[in-house]
Amino acid sequence: MRDPRFAEHLAVFVEVARLGSFSATARKRGQTPSAVVRQIDMLEHSLGVALLVRSTRLLVLTDAGERLLERAQPLLDQLTDVHAEVAAFDGVVSGTVRIACFPSFGKRYVIPAMERAMAEHPRLRLELDLTERLADPVLDRLDAVIRIGHLADSNLIATKLAEQRRLLVASPAYLERAGTPAHTAELQRHRLIDKLHGADLLGWRDLLGQRVGEEPEGAAVFRCDDFEAMRLAARGGVGVALLPDWVVGPDVGKGHLVRLAIGGEPWNAEPTGIWLLRALAQPSARLQVVMATLRTLIGSPPVWATYLPTITAA
Repeated sequence: MRDPRFAEHLAVFVEVARLGSFSATARKRGQTPSAVVRQIDMLEHSLGVALLVRSTRLLVLTDAGERLLERAQPLLDQLTDVHAEVAAFDGVVSGTVRIACFPSFGKRYVIPAMERAMAEHPRLRLELDLTERLADPVLDRLDAVIRIGHLADSNLIATKLAEQRRLLVASPAYLERAGTPAHTAELQRHRLIDKLHGADLLGWRDLLGQRVGEEPEGAAVFRCDDFEAMRLAARGGVGVALLPDWVVGPDVGKGHLVRLAIGGEPWNAEPTGIWLLRALAQPSARLQVVMATLRTLIGSPPVWATYLPTITAA
């Protein structure tokens, strides 16, 4: 028996499966629990199989329910995309775009880009996951993720937004007090600012031959998992920092930080990238709008590069 409301009932089933409760789903959808139960009953009747094993204490997916849940979310996402794309024919871009990226980049560039996009398309919505972890567009049900650095092999489709260079910087007050290093070896006697958690993301090992803080001696006096806080520490004279140009480029241009281009910055011989990654070959209309707005805001060359003179290798 075909269910004329299959897509609607499928969406209800997905929410029940994820929330594990008829009552929680009912509250989220503004319905009664009995209405939610009836919709699941109709879906099971149309499919001819049980999707849930029900008890007074919990709900458990059957094998058929597990398979349906696995296949259902991509189908619902595609229906949402189709709706948005067809609606866009009359110039209206609507729906929610879901993006994950580093907190500092999101605050500096994604939010301003979305402000522009949402002003032009009032029915556009944003869910922004500001996270240090490597979010996955498929597993986390995201339209796109923004990753920074060397791009690992994957099945995701990558769009390069800009190049990234790492700048060795310190405040004028710090350099007046501690001296300006002429060679990377001299950095070991300076107070250094380092990234907290994870791999050697910014590449101190490229300069020092070791991660800051490793034996035999480490000079890190401040560690933090936030680029913006590291930038503020550098501006405050805490020590020398190695930070992305999109973080400190404006500070260098305005003289708040001094760029230490030791040896012509050999660590920037092969710049890394800022990438927007998505799972679908054809981006939705709403994601296309966000990508175009983000590219315009960043510019080419990127806006932060306008503050920086070109450094040639020594």
